Amino acid sequence: MHRVGLSGMFLTWISLSPCGGSPASTAPPGALEGATKQLPASGGYALKEKLSPFTMGGAVSAGEDNDELIDNLKEAHYIRSELVERAFRAIDRADYYLEEYRDSAYKDLAWRHGNLHLSAPCIYSEVMEALDLQPSLSFLNLGSGTGYLSTMVGLILGSFGVNHGVELHADVVEYAYQKLDYFIKTSDSFDKFEFCEPSFVVGNCLEIPPDCREYDRVYCGAGVQKEYENYMKNLLKVGGILVLPLEEKLTKITRTGQNSWETKKIIAVTFAPLVQPKQSINGRGQSVPLPVFEVRTLQDLARISIRHTLRQPTMGEGRAKRRVSFPGARAMHRYGPRFERRRFCRRFYRQCIGSAALRDSAVPTVDCAYPGGVEEEEEEEEEEAEEEDERACRRAGAGEDLPEVDEEGAGGDGEKAKGACTRIEPPANLLRERILGLPLPEPLKMYLLYYRDK
Repeated sequence: MHRVGLSGMFLTWISLSPCGGSPASTAPPGALEGATKQLPASGGYALKEKLSPFTMGGAVSAGEDNDELIDNLKEAHYIRSELVERAFRAIDRADYYLEEYRDSAYKDLAWRHGNLHLSAPCIYSEVMEALDLQPSLSFLNLGSGTGYLSTMVGLILGSFGVNHGVELHADVVEYAYQKLDYFIKTSDSFDKFEFCEPSFVVGNCLEIPPDCREYDRVYCGAGVQKEYENYMKNLLKVGGILVLPLEEKLTKITRTGQNSWETKKIIAVTFAPLVQPKQSINGRGQSVPLPVFEVRTLQDLARISIRHTLRQPTMGEGRAKRRVSFPGARAMHRYGPRFERRRFCRRFYRQCIGSAALRDSAVPTVDCAYPGGVEEEEEEEEEEAEEEDERACRRAGAGEDLPEVDEEGAGGDGEKAKGACTRIEPPANLLRERILGLPLPEPLKMYLLYYRDK
């Protein structure tokens, strides 16, 4: 899969997967639908490539790491909500790649190896935004693949949501559970969110029994033929949202009533089509039972409640809780409402104190008290100092020399910047520290920690 430059045209990414979580091709939002041409079949599936003209500069740039990839998706307006951004930043996309392919994880490309497959980041961004996820909803992922999307969804659904997936290949389901176990045991993000753990089953998503339970949100990761549109719609509750590739467009369908629907086309995409069910000897396909809706035990509910309570800020942390504590939060803060307000305050303040003409004239001057108040002014100075330290550390990490100071300034700015670099440490996992500090037997502490390794 390669990007092709053709005089302002863009070769969208080729989808190779039979059913679910498929590497999908896309054009940027608002791109015009272009011509398609048939490629030789591979593995029994016909491949297509689509040429889509666009005017916004092309696909999302590759990132050096997961946070930079998310920054690029935000800048291109694929990620538009804070809830979706938090989920994307919490899970490193590279963790779902095989080790030898991790170098490609932060490119806006689909990836496939054997039956394993991941859609391009911009596709997942559009899907997550279109699903309009909220805590405690039920979600069904048709073609759950590696579990990357289901895990991000689980961070938003919270402890009392429902998170189910259906995947065609047994080896992919096994891989998804391995990655889920790795996330739960090793990622600090697991302790920062209320998590709805996904459950996966093996089977063809077109063989789900017609009397199955309905869901609030449904996503299908393979191209849906027109004749299966109603089949997909019937999986939804009234008020629910279905997102699927339909007629080469990523489509959002909302069930507004028992027999009424609203349809919205999002972007042009190309997915491999759904695999048709295999007919058995008696002419009937094999039914795929969905995961059971399990009632949580009192023991599990107690663990959820204790972790939720310990996750809350204690007295003396009131000021700290005003700050967002997930990776990339500072980048969000710089463009948030508080930043805009402080920028206005700073300009107002500087205009007042910098106008010598007004100071020396007899004209009455305006009240130049800092509009944000003394406390906010101090906070701003602290954050500006922190940002300067971060910039100095990034320069040092890149091999650049820190600013030199003269002999009179011994222990000056350069040494302070170097000292700040040595003081910066990864954020502590406060929930883990609090659980380990409880006067409880070790087995009970480990249960509260979900037997996590760190």
